[in-house]
Amino acid sequence: METAPPIPADPIAEEVRVAAERLDLARRYRELDRRPEFPWREFRQLGEAGLLGLHTASRLGGRGLPLPRVGIGLFTLAYRSGTAFAKLSLQPEFSRVLAEHGSAELVEEWFRPIVRGEKLVGNQITEPGAGSDASALSLEARPDGNAYVLTGTKSEAAFASDAQAAIVYGRVTDADPHAAITAFLVPQDLEGISRGVDAPDLGERWQRRGQVRYDHVRLPARYRIGDVGRAFGYLRGEFTRERALLAAIYLGAAWASWEETVRYVGGRVAFRKPLSAQEGVSFPLVEDGVRLEAAWLYVEKVLGRLERGEEAEGAAALAKWLATETALSAIDHAIQFHGGRGYSGALPHEQRWRDVRSGPIAHGPSEIMRLVAARELWPRPSAP
Repeated sequence: METAPPIPADPIAEEVRVAAERLDLARRYRELDRRPEFPWREFRQLGEAGLLGLHTASRLGGRGLPLPRVGIGLFTLAYRSGTAFAKLSLQPEFSRVLAEHGSAELVEEWFRPIVRGEKLVGNQITEPGAGSDASALSLEARPDGNAYVLTGTKSEAAFASDAQAAIVYGRVTDADPHAAITAFLVPQDLEGISRGVDAPDLGERWQRRGQVRYDHVRLPARYRIGDVGRAFGYLRGEFTRERALLAAIYLGAAWASWEETVRYVGGRVAFRKPLSAQEGVSFPLVEDGVRLEAAWLYVEKVLGRLERGEEAEGAAALAKWLATETALSAIDHAIQFHGGRGYSGALPHEQRWRDVRSGPIAHGPSEIMRLVAARELWPRPSAP
């Protein structure tokens, strides 16, 4: 059976295909699971190839592509080489708060190098007592002359030991408690910072997540990003874009597993006929194919709305929820129908499943995604 990804024809897809093959990204994707490390060489190569910052404005060193085309590029990168390098491509998007609200000095020193693949900047929001409820952050940023003193712990931070700097969200102690959450760009080599990798993750091990502790870390005030107490507002639009783009990545990885399984069951004979002739196998795969395509069409619609500047926070949340649920089901069937080899590390399906499994948790769990959408249908009453 000949299949083709459901994405529309676009030159960015061919560009990504050529780069993925030239850089041998599919092999490296598998290697990063067995030997977790941050892929510095490939990060720089993606920057040189113009595949970091696909959506980043050209004035900041990016490509400035419209969001639907960025989605096609990310889908293709995940389809060709797994989720790792597609998520690397999104690193400038994950640091967009810095680009939009940081000083010109910080943008030049830290953001432009991300787009070139020269510097890695992490995001540190989650704390031991504050996960989805970011309003419960307790890391303190105490003003002290022309500086802030940071004290607290960040948990589950991606690139905990690898990032040269991180965008850290904390509570300015002399501000209004209801408007205190503020963003800071924190170089990770400052005195008083200790960091380390936690127990290995189920998937996406190359991110080497861990804890970062701040013990009275003195940070010059010039590293503050934007105004005091405005961080939540900055994050809202960034999260919305991220969720829709991550959805494209999960669908790309799942489409690869679906396509490989369709080919496999067409040639695998059991009980004197191909597995594809067994309705217990063929029906789920037919359903997976149409569900993956339908999910892509929804993601594409959401990206179009975001590109036009329309409000789509709830729709983007549902796009991420729908994509992760659909992708996990399709990859699970790929594991099942490849039998014992599908369950082993001999084939890429189990790694794809483990990596996509982070989707219902990271960047807003599925429960919160549905809550975001529900609040658009039934807004909370305004306070009297």
